[in-house]
Amino acid sequence: MRSLFLPRILSLCVLAAAVGSLAQRQVPVLPLQIDTDGDGLSDALEQALLVQFAPAFMVGRHDCSDVPSEFFPDVSTPTVKVQDGTIYGQVFPAKGSTTETPLVEIHYYHLWRTDCGPHGHPLDTEHVAALVRGSGGDSASDKWKAVYWYAAAHENTVCDVSQISRASTLKAQDRGAKVWISPGKHASYLNETLCQRGCGADRCREMVALDSPRLINLGEPGHPMNGSVFISSNRWPLAEKMQASNFPAVAISRLELLPPSDIAWFNPGRHPAQGVIAVSSSTGEAIAQSGRNTTDAISSAGNSTDSAISVAGDSTGNALQKSYHKTVHALGTSSRHVGDALHLSSKPDEPE
Repeated sequence: MRSLFLPRILSLCVLAAAVGSLAQRQVPVLPLQIDTDGDGLSDALEQALLVQFAPAFMVGRHDCSDVPSEFFPDVSTPTVKVQDGTIYGQVFPAKGSTTETPLVEIHYYHLWRTDCGPHGHPLDTEHVAALVRGSGGDSASDKWKAVYWYAAAHENTVCDVSQISRASTLKAQDRGAKVWISPGKHASYLNETLCQRGCGADRCREMVALDSPRLINLGEPGHPMNGSVFISSNRWPLAEKMQASNFPAVAISRLELLPPSDIAWFNPGRHPAQGVIAVSSSTGEAIAQSGRNTTDAISSAGNSTDSAISVAGDSTGNALQKSYHKTVHALGTSSRHVGDALHLSSKPDEPE
């Protein structure tokens, strides 16, 4: 009897040893929690957050650059594969995040073939962002809620009108915010009425919902995901934007001092200069003659529009209109002289 079962026993032992050896080889290759970009968040969690808080983008029906583009993977130079509305994402732990109170910052990039507005250029790198908080404990089973939203509009230029808002103001705590993208320049706005700022060049007209076929995780600079090696190209500032937080303490503190219905300018100190550009739309002789008076007038009226804009329900347009007319009234004859010199007509939806 022993001679009959001994070969079988030996065979089972060899098979068990082989299976154990195979398992040992597979564990490093297929870990339970894959974190491709090495930021401490699993790929699965990052994708789940990207999907949950994906913004509802509104784009121009006749944008001269069509819709955001998908770029060829594994190519270091940004090269458009197709203009199909693809949105790229980035998810990383926010400063101050703890196990008890996890905080995650999410960036959504709409990348365009070209900026085809005034002073246009090839490739356009624009984005919005959310700061989300988990319920604590197990991140895989956490319930996540957005706390703040940010929209980049002419970021880091003299026309910067980027905005920051409480998620509750936008009714975007459990889902993505609605975002308007100005045709041509592709600045992002958390409210449709705001799409008249940025030195007066933006107008959100004939807007339609963006039908995005895919949401691709970029990973992190130095650790790209999904073949996104074009991150580090010097042909656009994508890597720089990915390395910066859109929720610094100073901006959040300023926002928290405002009423719950307000959206705050991310860089409030720049708006007097924008007022001059919005009125003039040029740097010709007319500005040289009347710009000094115009600037003085704006400085005296700037307090009404410099810090925040009310977006409470249906009062959004009225609040903006009142602030706007206060500024225009303060400009007085100087603004009219500039407008006459530049052959600008006054229309209800355009600056004088």
